[in-house]
Amino acid sequence: MKTAISIPDPVFEAADQLAKRMGVSRSELYASAIQAYVQAHRADDITEALNRIYGKEDSSLDPVLAALQSRALPGDDW
Repeated sequence: MKTAISIPDPVFEAADQLAKRMGVSRSELYASAIQAYVQAHRADDITEALNRIYGKEDSSLDPVLAALQSRALPGDDW
């Protein structure tokens, strides 16, 4: 899909130089950049959803498991 956007001249020039160095068109560069940005924010959405779900759950460690873990670790002098 074609679209028109406005970006500051320095950003345009840097993107144009990067596209040339990478051997891709500006359109391909912009599409890849937007795709990466969208994917990064999808990860944020997933994290938020998991935080909502697990934020309601008790996350304390079972005392029996804590004792077993403590016994399994070597005794180091600090």
